[in-house]
Amino acid sequence: MILSALDLSPVTGDATQAQAVRETLDIAKAAERFGYHRLWLAEHHNIQGLGSAAPEILIAALTQATRTIRLGSGGVMLVNYSPLKVAEVFMELEALAPGRIDLGLGRALGTDARTGGALRSVGSDAFPQYFHLLTSWLLDASGKAPIGEAHPLHDLHANPAGPSHPDVFVLCTSQESAAFAGQMGVGMVFAEFIARTDGGPAVAAYHQAFQPSLFRTEPWAGIALIAYAAKTAEQAWREDALRRAANVSMLSGHRRRFLDLASAETFLAEHAGTPVLALVEGRSIAADAASVYTRLVEKTREAKADEVFVMATGPSLAARIRSLELIAQMHTIPA
Repeated sequence: MILSALDLSPVTGDATQAQAVRETLDIAKAAERFGYHRLWLAEHHNIQGLGSAAPEILIAALTQATRTIRLGSGGVMLVNYSPLKVAEVFMELEALAPGRIDLGLGRALGTDARTGGALRSVGSDAFPQYFHLLTSWLLDASGKAPIGEAHPLHDLHANPAGPSHPDVFVLCTSQESAAFAGQMGVGMVFAEFIARTDGGPAVAAYHQAFQPSLFRTEPWAGIALIAYAAKTAEQAWREDALRRAANVSMLSGHRRRFLDLASAETFLAEHAGTPVLALVEGRSIAADAASVYTRLVEKTREAKADEVFVMATGPSLAARIRSLELIAQMHTIPA
């Protein structure tokens, strides 16, 4: 099992969104120090509890602050942008850190429909067309498959050109999107924490649909989970209350930030016995390091995935880093 990390630049306590973005730099340095294979950064808009709306900006900063860890988007919401511009941005990132850049693409907006309108999003139906345009420009810019004279794009090129291009992935929350990733011959990551369902069926659909391509000759599938480790299971469950309360609030249709554990615990107590709390708690992984790691291994094996992404969650920056460290320590212990 390959172990990687995902960070959404969460706003904890009374911190600002700007501070949350800066904290992601510390998360990246820690993840590299602990031996994580990749760190991916998310794109969200108009969500007060999350700081990062532009993962490409953070990736650029992290190419200069790290040396070995792969850096990627988890993901770029492609239908919000020009495919040519995305190709150019990520070819430039590849130039800054050759062989370390991943381009994870989402077909959703990363926000609500009204905010999507402000972003001038064309909507998720355009994703296949945008995907084909983007990948054509990446292959052309890297010299793998130059755009020929007969192609409608023959005189349009993504700059900077270079000897390599980012690795490409599709972020999935359904079997349909997983099958699309397979048909396109790119990697896929199933976001269990968004879909709130197990990734096995989507990974199976991906493998069944996979067609070798210039991007990948063999299938590769990952799953992304939220997990939090502390010294004891009791400590982890209590400190995870902030995240659980925020999730229950969101699923109930009222996004709310919780500034301290006491208010989160009170909110959860008020929702005791409700289906939404049962759903959130049933899919929560928060315990001592050994228990968390065992569950990650089980989930990866059940899904038949190649890699697991752990979201860097916790009530503070120090707690998030400590959780990543505890999980990584279990990963390095011989079986």
